[in-house]
Amino acid sequence: MPARAFALLTAATAAATLLTALPGAAAAPTPDAAPRAVTFEDDFDGAAGTPPDPAKWRLETGDNESNHERQYYTDSPDNAALDGQGNLVITARKENPANYQCWYGTCEYTSARLNTAGTFTQTYGTFEARIKMSHGQGMWPAFWLLGENIGSVGWPECGEIDVMENIGREPNTVHGTIHGPGYSGSGGIGAAYDGPRFADGFHTFKVDWRPDSITWSVDGNVYQTRTPADLGGQRWVFDHPFYLILNLAVGGYWPGDPDASTPFPNTLVIDYVRVTD
Repeated sequence: MPARAFALLTAATAAATLLTALPGAAAAPTPDAAPRAVTFEDDFDGAAGTPPDPAKWRLETGDNESNHERQYYTDSPDNAALDGQGNLVITARKENPANYQCWYGTCEYTSARLNTAGTFTQTYGTFEARIKMSHGQGMWPAFWLLGENIGSVGWPECGEIDVMENIGREPNTVHGTIHGPGYSGSGGIGAAYDGPRFADGFHTFKVDWRPDSITWSVDGNVYQTRTPADLGGQRWVFDHPFYLILNLAVGGYWPGDPDASTPFPNTLVIDYVRVTD
């Protein structure tokens, strides 16, 4: 290198070092981390009334006695359909158009539950959805993950990661929880996040799941991380593929039943679901 060029380079390096060292000086920018690959995405674009994409989602049907929920899940577009504005709308209705039978007798409500068990599973990654919440006593929306081996090992051995749950009597609170053997049901391990009234607008709910940790955030605000050290010696079962679930339950042990103040139809609106590696 010519002597003059070397001198100029040395002077420039010294000046940059001095600037960085000055109080209040801005740190030199660092390159952004490489973007993660998108492995699953649904923006719910399509005509109003269109059912969710069957290549991505399966609609479950039936009731749920184990939680004492009061809805019957249908595969009808009356309960799950695109709105023509880039959203999936899950609608809980106080009706029973087909004389559905539930664990408690003739069903009083219908709603929808979607999963990707037959279309997409993944081990580790970032799982997020932008959602506008349902509201009212007895409503129980959720965005969650379930171990694909549930058919062979059962629940809770398969593992469950609740990215977001809300109960209607807590309009400003969402919960993130893990369930596994020895820490399931009301013994699940998690935390609550308090924010605005979540039915008033869209919010982004996310987990970042790595081999030995799961981190939850709302609108980019991290509020908990769980690791094997949190299990009190119980088994960490978050090391195999999980699938996605979106649902809107009505009633149950945790939220309690709807009452006269609960509005129907009641909607859970999902702008997008995205998974990266």
